[in-house]
Amino acid sequence: MTTPQDLLFVALDVPADRPVEQGDLSLALAAAELLDLLGAGVVTLRDDRIVPVSGHLTGDPMLDRAAGAVVRAEPYESAEDWLWRRGDGLSAAYRDVLEHAEPPGSGLRQLFRRADRSVDRIDSEARRHAAGRWARHEPVLVGLAAALGIEDPEHRGPEHGGPVEGAEDDRVAVALAALGEALTELEGVRQRRRIEEDAFDNVWRAP
Repeated sequence: MTTPQDLLFVALDVPADRPVEQGDLSLALAAAELLDLLGAGVVTLRDDRIVPVSGHLTGDPMLDRAAGAVVRAEPYESAEDWLWRRGDGLSAAYRDVLEHAEPPGSGLRQLFRRADRSVDRIDSEARRHAAGRWARHEPVLVGLAAALGIEDPEHRGPEHGGPVEGAEDDRVAVALAALGEALTELEGVRQRRRIEEDAFDNVWRAP
């Protein structure tokens, strides 16, 4: 299992402060891919630029696809630009991959679509793996989830005086900071769109 797959299940199974928007989840999944590629030594970071290091395969089709999408010409691509480019439609892509990876009748399709309350009884190896990693309070997964408003009650993040997620690796901090900036920008786009829509509605409602 990979960090993006685990994050997807955490987003489905763990209550969040607010509903997780698909655009936010897609950005976070792209950040999770970047962290896995960093961990596998496929890429490294030069400041906030993603620098390709190795062309070897990770063994996971989605991560290999992500590795193949890395810009290989200088000045390379910033981590935030990567999130925007790679994250386009990524949550739907991961749901599709996981649905087809599980045996027929596993119930993941109902889980992803929240079709009925029986989803809580659906079991799968992928879901168990994500739950185990979350139960261990794995720092990278906790940091990614926190960016989506999904808090681990037993983990004290930097805003509460606890350790910074992945503080032992500056690359993790760079990836999480880029995710935070991208999520803030996306929320700003949503707010501007709501203001424009409200203004348009008010024009038509005016006497």
